[in-house]
Amino acid sequence: MVLKAIEVTKEVNLWAKKETNGLIKKVVAQESVNNLTRLIFANALYFKGAWIQPFSRCMTKKYDFHLLNGSSVKVPFMTSSLDQFIRAFDGFKVLRLPYKQGKDERKFSMYIFLPNAKDGLSALVEKVASEFELLEHKLPYKTARVGGFKIPRFKFSSKLESSHMLKDLGVILPFSSGGLTKMVDSLEGQNLSVSNIFQKCFIEVNEKGTKAVAASTTLFTLGRSTGLDFIADHPFLFLIREDLTQTILFAGQVFNPLC
Repeated sequence: MVLKAIEVTKEVNLWAKKETNGLIKKVVAQESVNNLTRLIFANALYFKGAWIQPFSRCMTKKYDFHLLNGSSVKVPFMTSSLDQFIRAFDGFKVLRLPYKQGKDERKFSMYIFLPNAKDGLSALVEKVASEFELLEHKLPYKTARVGGFKIPRFKFSSKLESSHMLKDLGVILPFSSGGLTKMVDSLEGQNLSVSNIFQKCFIEVNEKGTKAVAASTTLFTLGRSTGLDFIADHPFLFLIREDLTQTILFAGQVFNPLC
């Protein structure tokens, strides 16, 4: 059974590596699969987008990015003198960076939610989560003249086990014995339940555009000119969204662009 678990783990991880173009090489740890494991559900999402208006690499310079602990780190910041999709609200601003459109009708954009206060990210995340109309009707769709404009290059990956989060949200049935009978049509399915949900993400934002991937598995066990400033030199929230359907593909918080 140990050899079988190793084989299955390797197969799932090879699948994740292929589906994410090699950006995620391991989504399931070997110790996560044991003799009680009966099913592994896996999915992957890969996104690579080029900006409609790429940033000039020669204009990228290092500046201070202020961390929540009061210190700062030197980070490459991208800039542009072109008009940008920016909208100001009480206590924060939103920047929209549209991606080039592909061969179909879908239109993707990255949105950066920047609190005015350097330590204001937590309150802003709570506001966005509780006031959903911000994501429906109040995003910037008109360009504005910019004054100071800087956003950092960033690249990081994250991993988490999210079953406890779902339980806290009230999703209990899948984690109970027999809670998957409508998903698994077998006699063994009568006793199956979700034991773990693993997710791993990777995102890179630079002058050309964005690479973003996510893979998850579910285991079943028995200031230059007059204009609007947008200087993202402190923690912020970002979303990658398909604008026609308003579907959010990725969401994250940047506390430190270097890690």
